[in-house]
Amino acid sequence: MQGIYQQELKELSSWWKHSGFGEKLSFARDRLVASFLWGMGTAWEPQFGYCRSIITKVISILGVIDDIYDVYGTFNELELFADAVDRWEIIKAMKQLPDYMKICFLALYNVVHEMTYDILIEQNSDVLLNIKNSWLGLVQTYMVETKWYHSGYKPTLEEFMQTAWKSVGALNVMFHTYLSTANPILQKELEYLESDPDILYWSFSLVRLQDDLGTSSDEMKRGDVPKSIQCYMHESGASEEVSRQHISDRARQIWKKVNGYIAEESTLSQTTIELMLNLVRTSHCIYLGGVDGHGIQELGSKDLPVSLLFEPIPL
Repeated sequence: MQGIYQQELKELSSWWKHSGFGEKLSFARDRLVASFLWGMGTAWEPQFGYCRSIITKVISILGVIDDIYDVYGTFNELELFADAVDRWEIIKAMKQLPDYMKICFLALYNVVHEMTYDILIEQNSDVLLNIKNSWLGLVQTYMVETKWYHSGYKPTLEEFMQTAWKSVGALNVMFHTYLSTANPILQKELEYLESDPDILYWSFSLVRLQDDLGTSSDEMKRGDVPKSIQCYMHESGASEEVSRQHISDRARQIWKKVNGYIAEESTLSQTTIELMLNLVRTSHCIYLGGVDGHGIQELGSKDLPVSLLFEPIPL
C-alpha cells in the first residue's frame, strides 16, 4: 500500500501546485499531506483510491475557506463568498469576488463539477445539487460563527455545538466520502445523510471536540472565533484546564451515544458506517494528546505520514 499511497500523493501534489493556493494565497497553509492523512485514515483500502483523492481535495479546499473565514476575509467579502456558493454562477462569481476568493471559488467549482461528471459517467446519477448544497451548508455555518465573532456574541456550549458539529467540516467530508465509494448511490441513503440524523450529529460532534482540544488555543491567538472550550469557560466561569477536562469527559460520553446509534442503525450500509467511524477515529489520531496535527505542520502528525508513507513496515 505504501507504493499506492506515494503515487496518489504525488498526483495530489501536482493538483495542489496547479490550484495556485500556495503561490497566490499567501495566507493559505499547505496542509496537503495532513489532508491526505485524513483520506488514508478514513478509506485506507486499495479500492478506495478515488475516495482518498476526493477527501484530500475537499479537506485542502475546506482548510483554505476556513482560513478565509476565520482570519483573512473582511465581513463583506465573506458575505460575497457565501452568496457565490449559494448562487453557483461562475461568471457572476468571477465578477463580484476579490481576486484571492476567485482562486478559491474556482478550485471548489472545478472539484465539484469534476466529481459530478465522474459519478454521472459511472452511475448515470446527477448529484451536482447535492454536492453544491453540502458546501453551502458548510459556508452558512461559517457565516453564523463569523457573525458571532464580529458582534462579540458568546454562545453557550450547547448553542455553539448546534452549529459547530457542521462547521468542523466532517459532515461535508463524509458526504463526499459516501458519493465516492457507494456504487450504486442509493437515494434512500443520500436523503438520510442530508437529513442530519443523530448518528452523524453525535459522530461529528466528537470530531469538533477533538479539533477544539487540539487547536483552540492556537486559533485564539490568530483571532479565530471561540471554540467549545472558550464557550464553556465563559458560560461556567471555569478555568481553561477545568474546561478542557470537561470537554474531554463530554467526548467520552458522546462515544457511548455513537456506539448506541451504530447498534441501531438500519439505513446506512455497513461500509458507510465503517467509513464514518474511520473518519472519527482519524480525528482522534490527528489531534492525539491535544496537539493540532492538521493545522500546525511542525507538531502533532508530522512523524505519522512519514512513518506511514516512507518508512519500511516492520515484519
